[in-house]
Amino acid sequence: MKLVKIKDNSTESSNEFSEIPNIISSILDKSISELDETGIFVFPNSLKDQEGITADQFILNKVGKEYRTSNIMGFLGYNEENLIIESRFSKGQQDYFFQYLIENVLKIPYVIDLNTIIDKDNKIIDLFIFIFPYYLKKAMRKGLFKQYTRNEYNNNNIKGTIDIQRHIKNNTPFIGNIAYSQREFSYDNYILQLIRHTIEFIKKSKEGAGVLSSIRNEVKEIREVTTSYNLMDRNKIIVFNNKRPIRHAYYKEYRELQKLCLTILQRHKHYIGNGREKIHGILFDGAWLWEEYIDTLVSTDFYHPKNKGGSGSQRLFSRHLGTKIGLVYPDFIGRNQENRIIADAKYKPIQNIANRDYLQVLAYMFRFDAKTGYYFYPNHKETRDEVLYLNQGVSYERNVQMREDIKVTKLGLAIPKEVESYKDFSKKMKKAEQAFLAKI
Repeated sequence: MKLVKIKDNSTESSNEFSEIPNIISSILDKSISELDETGIFVFPNSLKDQEGITADQFILNKVGKEYRTSNIMGFLGYNEENLIIESRFSKGQQDYFFQYLIENVLKIPYVIDLNTIIDKDNKIIDLFIFIFPYYLKKAMRKGLFKQYTRNEYNNNNIKGTIDIQRHIKNNTPFIGNIAYSQREFSYDNYILQLIRHTIEFIKKSKEGAGVLSSIRNEVKEIREVTTSYNLMDRNKIIVFNNKRPIRHAYYKEYRELQKLCLTILQRHKHYIGNGREKIHGILFDGAWLWEEYIDTLVSTDFYHPKNKGGSGSQRLFSRHLGTKIGLVYPDFIGRNQENRIIADAKYKPIQNIANRDYLQVLAYMFRFDAKTGYYFYPNHKETRDEVLYLNQGVSYERNVQMREDIKVTKLGLAIPKEVESYKDFSKKMKKAEQAFLAKI
């Protein structure tokens, strides 16, 4: 096994990647959208939502003789080659910080170490199994996948096309029944059958009960409509789904789920066939992951608009006739109307929070009549919080002075460094979170 570990938002010599040529050729200078039909799963998984990773974002860029990573973290595998992209805010051999974010945002428990996740196929299956509920819920928000299927009947209530050969075979001598087939709109189709087979496979795994407990209603609904389910049909269902990927844009969430189900089932050692994709992995946008993690901490005191996804839209202006224009995207808006606060989650070091970040938050503060603003960032160097007061006056008139009533604060959440285990890291993070919240 060949393993290369790098950090997000870092630059490395191209020589550092010499042991994983197949992975590099698969991802170098390729946008996320170009990898859409591979075995790579991306969080957030809907590129059109534009809440995190965008379709033109790259995993790895070539800059001269060096390779540059972006905000994207996760792991990739290609046969015996493996690449782990860790968080730049983690220290030491173990990237506990990245795993802590995953656990708190996606509710994926810390059961496997990213450093050993790629040692055995069953380890990889474990992680794909844990993201199954996320994809199933997202797909089923569109309702159950419905499709035309051709069903065979043999009775006296003919409604479709007569099957002469089957009729002669089954109804000789004639006793009143007719063999026919009918094209019908049905939930019991190849997509929901694939999902059903995946559910039953997960159920038998060590973590199955815990994974499926969070999607009991969805599982019940799938089981109720897939009445023709038969364990012996699994290989046939896998082959059929490999040949028939979902193409309709409306069902893009089901396409992602279809990919995931095939990945889980095809990595199972008893699968017969060659449909397994060569490159596989799970990637996360660090900025999205950090923002969603912060939301788990401050949701009781802050609204969390998701304007780009159409949820909680906020606009800057109104025309004379009342039309509202100018979408804005504040990460967090304080719920206290008497003392409104605007906050922005920044997945970057304190020194990188600068010009455009200032203008953005000040615009939000002006729009929502807030006199207090925050930048929430990961503090991995024990840096002191920085308070910035808005100036008033004009330098030409030599009357610039500080306004004490309007301020923005760069507030870091301390990332533990000296830890003995993930359990120890998690315990220290809980204390750091309490200290962080006490300052807001």
